[in-house]
Parts: sequence; structure tokens; C-alpha cells
Amino acid sequence: MAARRLFIATGNAHKTQEIAQMLGEGWEVEDMRAHPQLESPEETGTTFDANARIKAEAASASLPGLWVLSDDSGLEVDALGGQPGVYSARFGGPGAGDAGNRDKLKQVLTDVPTDKQDGWAGRFRCCMAIARDGKTLAVFNGAVEGRIIAKEQGAGGFGYDPLFVPDGYSDTFGVLPAEVKNALSHRSRALAQVIVWLEKAVSE
Repeated sequence: MAARRLFIATGNAHKTQEIAQMLGEGWEVEDMRAHPQLESPEETGTTFDANARIKAEAASASLPGLWVLSDDSGLEVDALGGQPGVYSARFGGPGAGDAGNRDKLKQVLTDVPTDKQDGWAGRFRCCMAIARDGKTLAVFNGAVEGRIIAKEQGAGGFGYDPLFVPDGYSDTFGVLPAEVKNALSHRSRALAQVIVWLEKAVSE
């Protein structure tokens, strides 16, 4: 059977790789890097849901007939009232990148009392939207609880992974093997629902 095509509305190679690994064989996955003519829409939403819809609808409107999946995700720290939240990717300011965002978070937490053993309670949250021909067809959510620590551990993963220890583990997502992270992450929990929905949709 020919591979089914799925467009991921992101230019983040790490995110695309994670999703492709979790989808497994049978899907041909591509992202914004394969379509340089596409412009990323401004993420004006104040929730993960809103931004996921914005990205999915914009890309699918330019790619007629193609299934489009968008992902808006971030880190929520309870002691910071849920920050950085939807601003996770740009928390450190323009051009900060992953390292700059982590540095900003560590700086902000410096004088904040810890509320969980060796860290601060929080979670990674993910919202995924599926769209086709400019219309959102379904939205799915996933989250993984854990704690944010003050000192980075590991060089694996991306984003805030070296600062996040999921509940039930002593190592960060920056240390844990990819297969472990992919089995319990916020993204995997949302994607598991996406896969069920897509399998049914493409067979109809």
C-alpha cells in the first residue's frame, strides 16, 4: 500500500522527526522545509488550541487535498501562573532559541520558592489540529505532568527538555532515550488520538 501523505505545519525539524517516529511506517511526512513558498502565519492566539488551528488552516488552505497536522505546545510552570505557556518558543525574546529560552526560565525562577521536590511543578501541554482545504476538522490535546529543575541535564530532545523531569522518573527528557520520551510525552498522547482519527478518516 502506498504511503499516505501528512503535512506537518512546522519548520521545526526536531518536532517533525518526533512525529514521524511516532507515526511509524505507512505515512510520508513532510513539513514547511519542503514547501519554502509557504509563509508561517502569525500566531495571534492566546491558547494552544487557537494557535494550532491558525497554523493548520493556513497551511491546508495553500495545500489543497492534503491532510495537515499542526502542533502548538509549550511548558507550563504552576509557580509562574502557567508561564511560559503559549509563549514558550519565544520566551527569551527574538532570536533567543532553545538555549536562550531555557536561560530566561532559569533566571525567572531564581527567586521563586520550589513547590515540588527539587523543583517546580508543571507540565508540557500539546494541542494538535488536523485541517484540510483551510478548515479544521479535529483538535486533540495531551499533557505530561512533572517538575522543572534549576540545572539542565542532558543534551537530548529540544526546547525545555533538559529542564523537565516527568512524574515517575528521575531523569529529564534531555537524558531519557527518545523511545521513552515518545511513549509518554504530551505530543505522543495527543498524537495517539490523531492517529486513531486519521486511520478512520483516510479509510472512509
